[in-house]
Amino acid sequence: MAEKLNRTLGLTSTISLVVGGIIGSAIFMKPALMASQLGSPWLLVLVWAIAGGITFLGALTNAEAAAMMPETGGQYIFFKKMFGSFIAFLYGWAAFAVFNTAGNASIAYVFSIYTEYFVRLPRLPKETELLFYVHVPGIGKIFPLENIGVKSLTIMLIWLLTFVNYRSTHSADRVQIFFSFLKIASMLFLVAGIFLFGKGTFEHFNHPGPYSGMALILAVVTATSGAFWGYDGWNNITFVAGEIKNPQRNIALGLLAGLLIVVVVYLLLNLAYIYALPINAIASSSFVASDAASGAFGFGAGALIALMVMISTFGATNGNVLATARVTFAMAQERIFFKTIGNVHSKYKTPGNALVLHAVWTSLLILSGSFDMLTDMLIFVSWVFYALSAVGVLVLRKKMPDAKRPYKTWGYPFVPIAFIAISLFFLGITLYNDISNYLNGTTPLINSLFGLALTAMGIPLYFYFKRKANQ
Repeated sequence: MAEKLNRTLGLTSTISLVVGGIIGSAIFMKPALMASQLGSPWLLVLVWAIAGGITFLGALTNAEAAAMMPETGGQYIFFKKMFGSFIAFLYGWAAFAVFNTAGNASIAYVFSIYTEYFVRLPRLPKETELLFYVHVPGIGKIFPLENIGVKSLTIMLIWLLTFVNYRSTHSADRVQIFFSFLKIASMLFLVAGIFLFGKGTFEHFNHPGPYSGMALILAVVTATSGAFWGYDGWNNITFVAGEIKNPQRNIALGLLAGLLIVVVVYLLLNLAYIYALPINAIASSSFVASDAASGAFGFGAGALIALMVMISTFGATNGNVLATARVTFAMAQERIFFKTIGNVHSKYKTPGNALVLHAVWTSLLILSGSFDMLTDMLIFVSWVFYALSAVGVLVLRKKMPDAKRPYKTWGYPFVPIAFIAISLFFLGITLYNDISNYLNGTTPLINSLFGLALTAMGIPLYFYFKRKANQ
């Protein structure tokens, strides 16, 4: 029998993993793009609230499965019980190949970008950057040497936090709690500073929106995609379910409490942005948080916001390193991935090999792509599985009606059905927009389909590992 990881994480740890895993860079970067898409201050706030509400429906639904099956690997374990090993493997493969590692790469990349506010990172001459490239089908040429200073620091951050997690889950947990508290405190400080000492006005909330009818619906759906990226990572806590004390209580409570904290902080920050700046200024701002804070903190606003982004993304990167490798680890323990990846370190009692594998692949993704390409690719794939997880809760009620459920989804079956319907609508609109942008020449590839293609590459791997396990 495979050795299991120890239960060392309490309620504070679960809340900090949820908060720290969600809040990264999006709340500092996405509001400007969303404001340009919506053109209305109240719509901007409403979209963040809608995305938070939809995410909350997903959390309410997934909490039932998490409390019912508190095992390391989270969603992978759930899918195996819900749909069998094939769907479970495709999820685990997609998590490794696309959204867990790519998501962490993009968050860590933002940390390095903002480091340049304080230290100029080295760059190669342009002709040298373009000298070496790799041609990837469907994407085109990628240039690993481009912006090499930022990429190098990003890779160093990944490996530093991998080392901390490799040596001790307890130490990584202490880091997570500290940075989660620090990022929430700094964001509340920013909100208070803007409202108390800034030069804003509530008149900024009176700006009418430019859209109506179908144009308004498309604008809201498009902007909601950006907000979903801001809330992504809410289910990371399920990945470490096998290491949580009193999991039947702490998983559901930590998930819902942590998500509620995030929603409140996000809404407060957006209200502060709008109070400080008119909607058109938010839409045209490259660094909306810095511009919003400048009235309250003067010339020090840029440094303050850069430091806040670094704190936020450092904590989010650590939370993702800690949690996401557990999915690959669980697959290996179930004998449908490389066996050694499922080993527990004999001394440190951590999933050491899985952590190293994730660090290697994340480093390759950092060299290969940009922030926008990575996030666009992963959001669609992750929401396919979010929808499936809600379907699975309905399936388990039929397959395992008498199983012990320490937490039952509030509002069942309406909450999971509503989440499924909203997810399918979002996926359909996203696919439509991706294809339209590709046909119009706006983007070089259909990001959503490319993410699905990467997922489908796991199919032959599944049969390989399945045959090997049977032998």
